Amino acid sequence: MKLATFNTNSIRARLPIILSWLEREEPDILCIQETKVQDKDFPRSDFERAGYQVVFRGQKAYNGVATVTKHPVGDIRKDLHEKGDEDARFVSITILDLPVLNVYVPQGYAVGTDKFTYKLQWLKDLLGHVKAHHDPGKPLILAGDFNVALEAIDVHDPEKFRGEVCFHPDEQAILREYLEWGLVDLFRKHQPEGGHYTFWDYRIPNGFKRNMGWRIDYILATEPLAKTCRRAWIDKEPRTAQKPSDHTFLVAEFSL
Repeated sequence: MKLATFNTNSIRARLPIILSWLEREEPDILCIQETKVQDKDFPRSDFERAGYQVVFRGQKAYNGVATVTKHPVGDIRKDLHEKGDEDARFVSITILDLPVLNVYVPQGYAVGTDKFTYKLQWLKDLLGHVKAHHDPGKPLILAGDFNVALEAIDVHDPEKFRGEVCFHPDEQAILREYLEWGLVDLFRKHQPEGGHYTFWDYRIPNGFKRNMGWRIDYILATEPLAKTCRRAWIDKEPRTAQKPSDHTFLVAEFSL
């Protein structure tokens, strides 16, 4: 089984890149974030023509998540909170008896702002959902853009960014609770060295060519599933395409 995650930064702008990648890599599951499109305008038919079905929740111009798969889908949930969500940031489905949670964590804007407080609470609420509905002893995937670089090796200049949004100890402490509960960071399991990133800021001149990036996208799995993961890798090629996203594809492959 092959599963990937990708922050598309507008699915309509990046649709050719996604469809080309699906044709080349043929993943079983692709978790997409920041689709930036209302549900009525989501390009469902393009995925269906490519042989995939898709479950999505979107909103105009912001946020939005979609999970693409070749397989039958069950247990669909599109809100993290029981009372419903204002933002489109969460889709949970079951594929081949495997729960797959696709998330787009708030960016947080700046430390000390209401948006940063909201980000911390959202991370805590997601962790609460995982603990309430899942078992670390059973297979589970939690994937997406977490907007948190966990370690110094996950940022191209950790001394410059330490303590700022996306590299703040309060965010990191919550993310470590996910790992303490029983989730495994699959990329780090296979790639212990630094210098590997999933996001390169458009605003940095030649930032991608200079590899001035951040690793803020994750595929997390419980131990029963992590044991079957034979490879986890970052596909940098789509970041070189014409009009790319500022993120690229993170992939995990399992012996299932």
